[in-house]
Amino acid sequence: MGWQIEVDNDKCEGCEECVGACPSSVLEMKDGHAYPADPDECLGCETCVETCPEGAITVSEV
Repeated sequence: MGWQIEVDNDKCEGCEECVGACPSSVLEMKDGHAYPADPDECLGCETCVETCPEGAITVSEV
């Protein structure tokens, strides 16, 4: 069991809030948007989802 993280680049404004909030350092900035650089480390806690002011991130179980 694992987690899939998706960032909607049309919604992401590059505020970096999710990058700082993630306890596992899964997200990084790439071309002005958040990017799941290390998705295998995701805990599924959804802190990034709760932190994103634009609702650009989804986390789902795979």
